[in-house]
Amino acid sequence: MTMPRLRRSRSTDVTIAEDGFIVVITLWLLAGLAALATVASAYIGQSALALSTLDAAAQWEMLSSAGVELAAYRLSGPATLRRPSHGRFDFQLANATVRIEYMSESARINLNTAPASMLAGLFRAVGASAEAADLYAMRVVAWRTPPKSDGQDNELASYRAAGLPYVPRQGPFSSADELWLVLGLPTPLVERTMAFVTVYSGMSEVNVLDAAPEVLAALPNMTSAKLEAFLSERAELPRDNPEFVIGALGGRQPGATTSASSAYRLRMHITLQDGRQRMPEAVIQMSEPGDPKAFHVLAWTDEVDSERAGRPRPREGR
Repeated sequence: MTMPRLRRSRSTDVTIAEDGFIVVITLWLLAGLAALATVASAYIGQSALALSTLDAAAQWEMLSSAGVELAAYRLSGPATLRRPSHGRFDFQLANATVRIEYMSESARINLNTAPASMLAGLFRAVGASAEAADLYAMRVVAWRTPPKSDGQDNELASYRAAGLPYVPRQGPFSSADELWLVLGLPTPLVERTMAFVTVYSGMSEVNVLDAAPEVLAALPNMTSAKLEAFLSERAELPRDNPEFVIGALGGRQPGATTSASSAYRLRMHITLQDGRQRMPEAVIQMSEPGDPKAFHVLAWTDEVDSERAGRPRPREGR
């Protein structure tokens, strides 16, 4: 009668051993699953962060594109209506708020078409002495002037003598940013000038109804008294009467117009739902009749300093 008990005892021991082994395996599996869960959690967290960043970038792009499209729509009215030279509007999209301000590039001085006297006037208006301003204006004109046919070019020699890794373009400025590369122009002067120049207006005149005081001061024969008088009454002048507006400048004024360029600078102030903000800027060209596209983007900046235009780093080897 003891044998069955012994067999039951052995059977119990085996069962306990097997159960213990299963428990150990189960614990190892649980530990492994816990480790995998930790890794997965970290991975998912990083992926969510990356997705959040990507989503924000997509929002910036979507809202910026919407701002440009809406501004172009406002500027593409019937041909019988005069296109406004400036304006602003707000809209909301995807729980974000966007403020758009647009201004025709005719409010700026064109580096490619403005005469040297106007360029010198602008440099004086932003703080250069009269003698230095004339020299700086000559440098700007020399940058855009084609090379001489006789092969003797003092401007090329000047850049080489200065040890610069580039030479003047000797053709139209492709961007106002090239002003940073013009020989002899002081950095603070260029910083103060960038907000008042363009290469996109296609005009040698400036729209005196929109131009900044510094731009108006650059007009030939402009005096401080004439400028102050004009600015005091500009807001009340009839925009649809060019002769009256020019008359307020004292009559025939070289470099002055009330016309708007078909190129516009758009500044967008975007605020997302979480409070993040960005201020991109675009320059667009409104198309002529017959063009399948309503507008063309000429320049784009993802973020613009609200105080002054950003300074790009000169590239070597022009």
